[in-house]
Amino acid sequence: MSDTTIRVAGPAPYDVVVGHDLADRLPSLLGAGVTRVAVVHPQGLDASVVAAALGDYTVLDLPIPDGETAKTAAVAASCWEALGGAGFTRSDAVVTYGGGATTDLGGFVAATWLRGVHVVHVPTTLLGMVDAAVGGKTGINTGSGKNLVGSFHEPAGVLCDLTTLATLPRAELVAGLGEVIKCGFIADPAILDLVERTEPEALTAESPELRELVERAIRVKADVVAGDLKETGGADGHPGREALNYGHTLAHAIERHEDYGIRHGEAVAIGCVYVAELAGRAGTLDPAVVARHHSAFGRVGLPTSYDGAAFEDLHAAMKVDKKSRGSQLRFVVLADLARPTVLAGPSEADLRAAYAAIGGPA
Repeated sequence: MSDTTIRVAGPAPYDVVVGHDLADRLPSLLGAGVTRVAVVHPQGLDASVVAAALGDYTVLDLPIPDGETAKTAAVAASCWEALGGAGFTRSDAVVTYGGGATTDLGGFVAATWLRGVHVVHVPTTLLGMVDAAVGGKTGINTGSGKNLVGSFHEPAGVLCDLTTLATLPRAELVAGLGEVIKCGFIADPAILDLVERTEPEALTAESPELRELVERAIRVKADVVAGDLKETGGADGHPGREALNYGHTLAHAIERHEDYGIRHGEAVAIGCVYVAELAGRAGTLDPAVVARHHSAFGRVGLPTSYDGAAFEDLHAAMKVDKKSRGSQLRFVVLADLARPTVLAGPSEADLRAAYAAIGGPA
Protein backbone atom coordinates (compact mmCIF):
# COMPACT_ATOMS: atom_id res chain seq x y z
CA MET A 1 0.00 0.00 0.00
CA SER A 2 1.36 3.41 -0.92
CA ASP A 3 2.15 6.15 1.57
CA THR A 4 -0.56 8.62 2.56
CA THR A 5 0.29 12.31 2.75
CA ILE A 6 -1.90 14.57 4.88
CA ARG A 7 -1.32 18.28 4.42
CA VAL A 8 -1.60 20.48 7.49
CA ALA A 9 -2.58 23.94 6.30
CA GLY A 10 -1.81 27.22 8.03
CA PRO A 11 0.86 29.93 8.08
CA ALA A 12 3.61 27.31 7.75
CA PRO A 13 2.04 24.29 6.01
CA TYR A 14 3.68 20.88 6.26
CA ASP A 15 3.09 17.24 5.38
CA VAL A 16 2.35 14.29 7.63
CA VAL A 17 3.33 11.07 5.87
CA VAL A 18 1.74 7.79 7.00
CA GLY A 19 3.01 4.44 5.79
CA HIS A 20 5.67 1.79 6.32
CA ASP A 21 9.48 2.01 6.22
CA LEU A 22 9.60 5.77 5.77
CA ALA A 23 13.08 6.62 7.06
CA ASP A 24 14.39 7.44 3.57
CA ARG A 25 11.82 10.26 3.37
CA LEU A 26 13.48 12.13 6.24
CA PRO A 27 16.06 14.21 4.30
CA SER A 28 13.38 15.63 1.98
CA LEU A 29 11.46 17.02 4.96
CA LEU A 30 14.49 18.74 6.47
CA GLY A 31 14.74 21.21 3.59
CA ALA A 32 17.69 22.80 1.86
CA GLY A 33 20.72 24.22 3.60
CA VAL A 34 20.71 21.95 6.66
CA THR A 35 24.11 20.47 7.47
CA ARG A 36 23.77 19.51 11.15
CA VAL A 37 20.91 17.55 12.70
CA ALA A 38 20.35 16.85 16.39
CA VAL A 39 18.46 13.60 17.00
CA VAL A 40 16.50 13.72 20.26
CA HIS A 41 15.47 10.25 21.43
CA PRO A 42 14.89 8.31 24.66
CA GLN A 43 17.98 6.68 26.09
CA GLY A 44 16.48 3.23 25.74
CA LEU A 45 15.43 3.59 22.10
CA ASP A 46 17.85 2.64 19.33
CA ALA A 47 17.90 5.56 16.88
CA SER A 48 20.26 3.96 14.37
CA VAL A 49 17.60 3.85 11.63
CA VAL A 50 17.35 7.64 11.83
CA ALA A 51 21.11 8.10 11.94
CA ALA A 52 21.45 5.90 8.85
CA ALA A 53 18.89 8.00 6.97
CA LEU A 54 20.91 11.10 7.90
CA GLY A 55 24.17 9.78 6.49
CA ASP A 56 24.88 12.97 4.54
CA TYR A 57 24.53 15.20 7.62
CA THR A 58 26.60 15.83 10.71
CA VAL A 59 24.51 14.15 13.41
CA LEU A 60 24.45 15.17 17.08
CA ASP A 61 23.03 12.39 19.24
CA LEU A 62 20.88 13.76 22.08
CA PRO A 63 19.60 10.93 24.31
CA ILE A 64 17.11 12.02 26.97
CA PRO A 65 15.31 10.24 29.84
CA ASP A 66 12.34 8.04 29.01
CA GLY A 67 8.77 9.30 29.23
CA GLU A 68 7.52 12.32 31.11
CA THR A 69 10.70 12.49 33.20
CA ALA A 70 12.32 14.08 30.14
CA LYS A 71 9.97 17.04 30.12
CA THR A 72 11.80 19.29 32.56
CA ALA A 73 13.63 22.58 32.34
CA ALA A 74 16.85 20.79 33.35
CA VAL A 75 16.68 18.34 30.44
CA ALA A 76 15.82 21.14 28.02
CA ALA A 77 18.79 23.14 29.31
CA SER A 78 21.13 20.19 28.78
CA CYS A 79 19.95 19.98 25.16
CA TRP A 80 20.51 23.72 24.66
CA GLU A 81 24.04 23.38 26.01
CA ALA A 82 24.73 20.50 23.62
CA LEU A 83 23.42 22.49 20.65
CA GLY A 84 25.56 25.43 21.65
CA GLY A 85 28.63 23.26 22.08
CA ALA A 86 28.11 21.80 18.61
CA GLY A 87 27.66 25.26 17.06
CA PHE A 88 24.09 24.79 15.85
CA THR A 89 22.78 27.73 13.86
CA ARG A 90 19.37 28.67 12.51
CA SER A 91 20.06 26.72 9.33
CA ASP A 92 20.42 23.47 11.27
CA ALA A 93 17.62 21.19 12.46
CA VAL A 94 16.27 18.89 15.17
CA VAL A 95 14.71 15.47 14.61
CA THR A 96 12.66 13.86 17.37
CA TYR A 97 12.45 10.06 17.45
CA GLY A 98 10.27 8.58 20.16
CA GLY A 99 6.91 8.92 21.86
CA GLY A 100 4.82 11.89 22.85
CA ALA A 101 7.09 13.07 25.66
CA THR A 102 10.14 13.04 23.37
CA THR A 103 8.17 14.97 20.75
CA ASP A 104 7.03 17.56 23.30
CA LEU A 105 10.51 18.08 24.75
CA GLY A 106 12.38 17.98 21.43
CA GLY A 107 9.87 20.33 19.85
CA PHE A 108 10.28 22.74 22.75
CA VAL A 109 14.07 22.67 22.39
CA ALA A 110 13.74 23.40 18.66
CA ALA A 111 11.23 26.19 19.32
CA THR A 112 13.46 27.94 21.81
CA TRP A 113 16.95 27.42 20.36
CA LEU A 114 17.81 30.67 18.54
CA ARG A 115 14.06 31.43 18.76
CA GLY A 116 13.22 28.56 16.47
CA VAL A 117 14.94 26.04 14.19
CA HIS A 118 13.46 23.40 11.88
CA VAL A 119 12.16 20.25 13.54
CA VAL A 120 10.92 17.01 11.97
CA HIS A 121 9.02 14.56 14.16
CA VAL A 122 9.35 10.81 13.70
CA PRO A 123 6.95 9.43 16.34
CA THR A 124 7.39 5.80 17.31
CA THR A 125 4.20 5.37 19.36
CA LEU A 126 0.55 5.53 18.39
CA LEU A 127 0.04 8.36 20.86
CA GLY A 128 2.88 10.34 19.31
CA MET A 129 1.53 9.85 15.79
CA VAL A 130 -2.03 11.01 16.42
CA ASP A 131 -1.36 13.61 19.09
CA ALA A 132 2.02 15.10 19.99
CA ALA A 133 3.65 15.14 16.55
CA VAL A 134 0.89 17.07 14.76
CA GLY A 135 -0.15 20.61 15.56
CA GLY A 136 2.97 22.41 16.70
CA LYS A 137 2.35 22.36 20.45
CA THR A 138 5.54 21.87 22.46
CA GLY A 139 5.97 21.84 26.20
CA ILE A 140 7.58 20.79 29.44
CA ASN A 141 6.14 20.12 32.87
CA THR A 142 6.58 21.98 36.14
CA GLY A 143 5.82 21.09 39.73
CA SER A 144 2.43 22.75 39.30
CA GLY A 145 1.26 20.68 36.36
CA LYS A 146 1.71 19.25 32.89
CA ASN A 147 2.69 21.27 29.80
CA LEU A 148 2.39 24.60 31.62
CA VAL A 149 5.54 25.90 29.92
CA GLY A 150 5.65 25.66 26.16
CA SER A 151 5.50 27.25 22.75
CA PHE A 152 3.73 26.84 19.43
CA HIS A 153 6.29 25.67 16.88
CA GLU A 154 5.09 23.85 13.79
CA PRO A 155 7.29 21.06 12.44
CA ALA A 156 8.75 21.03 8.95
CA GLY A 157 7.21 17.59 8.54
CA VAL A 158 6.10 14.42 10.32
CA LEU A 159 6.84 10.78 9.45
CA CYS A 160 4.39 8.28 10.94
CA ASP A 161 6.10 4.99 10.20
CA LEU A 162 3.59 2.33 11.21
CA THR A 163 6.35 -0.30 11.13
CA THR A 164 7.67 1.09 14.43
CA LEU A 165 4.40 0.11 16.12
CA ALA A 166 5.16 -3.60 15.61
CA THR A 167 7.54 -3.60 18.59
CA LEU A 168 5.38 -1.35 20.77
CA PRO A 169 4.12 -3.10 23.92
CA ARG A 170 0.41 -3.84 23.60
CA ALA A 171 -0.43 -1.63 26.58
CA GLU A 172 1.23 1.33 24.87
CA LEU A 173 -0.68 0.72 21.64
CA VAL A 174 -3.96 0.51 23.54
CA ALA A 175 -3.12 3.72 25.42
CA GLY A 176 -2.66 5.52 22.11
CA LEU A 177 -6.19 4.55 21.16
CA GLY A 178 -7.39 6.89 23.91
CA GLU A 179 -6.53 9.92 21.77
CA VAL A 180 -7.91 8.21 18.64
CA ILE A 181 -11.31 7.49 20.19
CA LYS A 182 -11.38 11.03 21.59
CA CYS A 183 -11.15 12.28 17.99
CA GLY A 184 -14.14 10.12 17.15
CA PHE A 185 -16.27 11.79 19.78
CA ILE A 186 -15.27 15.38 19.02
CA ALA A 187 -15.19 15.30 15.22
CA ASP A 188 -15.34 11.98 13.33
CA PRO A 189 -17.89 9.41 14.54
CA ALA A 190 -16.69 7.03 11.79
CA ILE A 191 -13.77 6.36 14.13
CA LEU A 192 -16.21 5.11 16.76
CA ASP A 193 -17.99 2.93 14.22
CA LEU A 194 -14.71 1.37 13.14
CA VAL A 195 -13.62 0.71 16.74
CA GLU A 196 -16.98 -0.82 17.59
CA ARG A 197 -17.04 -3.24 14.65
CA THR A 198 -13.37 -4.31 14.82
CA GLU A 199 -12.10 -6.91 17.26
CA PRO A 200 -9.54 -5.13 19.45
CA GLU A 201 -6.95 -7.87 18.84
CA ALA A 202 -7.14 -7.09 15.11
CA LEU A 203 -5.77 -3.58 15.65
CA THR A 204 -2.11 -4.25 14.93
CA ALA A 205 0.73 -2.40 13.23
CA GLU A 206 0.01 -4.12 9.92
CA SER A 207 -3.78 -3.95 9.98
CA PRO A 208 -5.67 -1.69 7.57
CA GLU A 209 -8.09 -0.88 10.40
CA LEU A 210 -5.39 0.64 12.59
CA ARG A 211 -3.99 2.56 9.64
CA GLU A 212 -7.42 4.01 8.91
CA LEU A 213 -7.82 5.01 12.54
CA VAL A 214 -4.41 6.73 12.51
CA GLU A 215 -5.17 8.61 9.30
CA ARG A 216 -8.62 9.68 10.47
CA ALA A 217 -7.31 10.92 13.81
CA ILE A 218 -4.51 12.87 12.12
CA ARG A 219 -7.00 14.47 9.73
CA VAL A 220 -9.17 15.53 12.67
CA LYS A 221 -6.23 17.22 14.30
CA ALA A 222 -4.97 18.73 11.04
CA ASP A 223 -8.38 20.26 10.30
CA VAL A 224 -8.76 21.72 13.79
CA VAL A 225 -5.22 23.08 13.92
CA ALA A 226 -5.47 24.67 10.48
CA GLY A 227 -8.43 26.71 11.67
CA ASP A 228 -7.06 27.66 15.10
CA LEU A 229 -3.32 27.16 15.47
CA LYS A 230 -2.85 29.10 18.71
CA GLU A 231 -6.08 28.14 20.51
CA THR A 232 -7.81 31.49 20.14
CA GLY A 233 -11.22 29.94 19.37
CA GLY A 234 -13.23 28.69 16.44
CA ALA A 235 -16.19 29.99 14.47
CA ASP A 236 -19.91 29.62 15.16
CA GLY A 237 -19.45 28.67 18.78
CA HIS A 238 -16.96 25.87 18.12
CA PRO A 239 -14.22 25.88 20.77
CA GLY A 240 -11.55 25.59 18.06
CA ARG A 241 -8.32 23.94 19.08
CA GLU A 242 -9.54 23.65 22.65
CA ALA A 243 -11.73 20.79 21.41
CA LEU A 244 -8.59 18.66 21.17
CA ASN A 245 -8.32 18.99 24.96
CA TYR A 246 -11.53 16.98 25.42
CA GLY A 247 -11.04 14.91 28.56
CA HIS A 248 -7.67 16.46 29.31
CA THR A 249 -8.62 18.63 32.30
CA LEU A 250 -9.15 15.65 34.58
CA ALA A 251 -6.57 13.58 32.67
CA HIS A 252 -3.75 16.00 33.46
CA ALA A 253 -4.85 16.18 37.11
CA ILE A 254 -4.75 12.37 37.35
CA GLU A 255 -1.35 12.23 35.66
CA ARG A 256 0.06 14.73 38.12
CA HIS A 257 -1.48 12.90 41.10
CA GLU A 258 0.01 9.62 39.84
CA ASP A 259 3.40 11.31 39.33
CA TYR A 260 3.02 10.43 35.63
CA GLY A 261 2.93 6.72 36.40
CA ILE A 262 -0.28 6.36 34.37
CA ARG A 263 -0.12 6.43 30.57
CA HIS A 264 -1.44 9.61 28.98
CA GLY A 265 -3.96 7.81 26.77
CA GLU A 266 -5.32 5.92 29.77
CA ALA A 267 -5.80 9.16 31.67
CA VAL A 268 -7.47 10.74 28.63
CA ALA A 269 -9.94 7.85 28.41
CA ILE A 270 -10.91 8.36 32.05
CA GLY A 271 -11.11 12.13 31.50
CA CYS A 272 -13.38 11.76 28.47
CA VAL A 273 -15.77 9.48 30.35
CA TYR A 274 -15.75 11.97 33.22
CA VAL A 275 -16.68 14.99 31.08
CA ALA A 276 -19.37 12.94 29.35
CA GLU A 277 -20.88 12.23 32.77
CA LEU A 278 -20.49 15.91 33.66
CA ALA A 279 -22.22 17.02 30.45
CA GLY A 280 -25.00 14.55 31.11
CA ARG A 281 -25.60 16.06 34.53
CA ALA A 282 -25.47 19.57 33.10
CA GLY A 283 -28.16 18.57 30.61
CA THR A 284 -26.11 19.07 27.43
CA LEU A 285 -25.52 15.42 26.44
CA ASP A 286 -27.92 12.55 25.81
CA PRO A 287 -27.51 9.57 28.17
CA ALA A 288 -26.96 7.23 25.20
CA VAL A 289 -23.87 9.20 24.14
CA VAL A 290 -22.65 9.21 27.75
CA ALA A 291 -22.99 5.43 27.80
CA ARG A 292 -21.17 5.15 24.48
CA HIS A 293 -18.11 6.75 26.09
CA HIS A 294 -17.96 3.93 28.63
CA SER A 295 -18.37 1.24 25.97
CA ALA A 296 -16.07 2.64 23.26
CA PHE A 297 -13.06 3.23 25.50
CA GLY A 298 -13.71 0.08 27.49
CA ARG A 299 -13.97 -2.07 24.36
CA VAL A 300 -10.29 -1.64 23.48
CA GLY A 301 -9.14 -2.17 27.07
CA LEU A 302 -8.82 1.41 28.27
CA PRO A 303 -9.84 2.33 31.83
CA THR A 304 -13.17 4.11 32.27
CA SER A 305 -13.10 4.53 36.05
CA TYR A 306 -10.75 5.97 38.65
CA ASP A 307 -10.70 5.91 42.44
CA GLY A 308 -7.09 6.81 43.14
CA ALA A 309 -7.57 10.28 44.61
CA ALA A 310 -9.96 12.32 46.69
CA PHE A 311 -12.13 14.70 44.71
CA GLU A 312 -10.61 17.68 46.56
CA ASP A 313 -7.11 16.79 45.36
CA LEU A 314 -8.11 16.50 41.72
CA HIS A 315 -10.30 19.60 41.93
CA ALA A 316 -7.33 21.64 43.12
CA ALA A 317 -5.16 20.30 40.30
CA MET A 318 -7.83 21.02 37.69
CA LYS A 319 -7.88 24.68 38.74
CA VAL A 320 -4.36 25.01 37.30
CA ASP A 321 -5.56 23.72 33.90
CA LYS A 322 -4.72 25.97 30.93
CA LYS A 323 -8.41 26.30 30.02
CA SER A 324 -9.31 27.79 33.42
CA ARG A 325 -10.02 31.50 33.63
CA GLY A 326 -9.32 32.95 37.05
CA SER A 327 -11.02 30.68 39.58
CA GLN A 328 -13.54 29.38 37.03
CA LEU A 329 -13.11 25.87 35.67
CA ARG A 330 -13.87 25.41 31.98
CA PHE A 331 -14.40 22.02 30.35
CA VAL A 332 -14.70 21.00 26.72
CA VAL A 333 -17.91 18.94 26.61
CA LEU A 334 -20.20 17.61 23.89
CA ALA A 335 -23.66 18.78 22.92
CA ASP A 336 -23.79 15.67 20.71
CA LEU A 337 -21.39 13.54 18.70
CA ALA A 338 -18.97 15.82 16.82
CA ARG A 339 -20.47 18.89 18.50
CA PRO A 340 -17.93 20.11 21.07
CA THR A 341 -18.66 23.14 23.19
CA VAL A 342 -17.39 24.68 26.42
CA LEU A 343 -19.02 24.30 29.83
CA ALA A 344 -17.84 27.13 32.05
CA GLY A 345 -18.25 27.13 35.81
CA PRO A 346 -20.09 23.84 36.41
CA SER A 347 -21.45 23.41 39.91
CA GLU A 348 -19.36 21.60 42.47
CA ALA A 349 -22.28 19.25 42.98
CA ASP A 350 -22.15 18.20 39.31
CA LEU A 351 -18.35 17.89 39.42
CA ARG A 352 -18.57 15.61 42.45
CA ALA A 353 -21.44 13.57 41.03
CA ALA A 354 -19.59 13.00 37.76
CA TYR A 355 -16.53 11.84 39.70
CA ALA A 356 -18.66 9.45 41.72
CA ALA A 357 -20.13 8.12 38.46
CA ILE A 358 -16.67 6.98 37.32
CA GLY A 359 -15.94 5.32 40.65
CA GLY A 360 -14.36 8.20 42.51
CA PRO A 361 -14.54 8.11 46.33
CA ALA A 362 -17.14 10.31 47.99
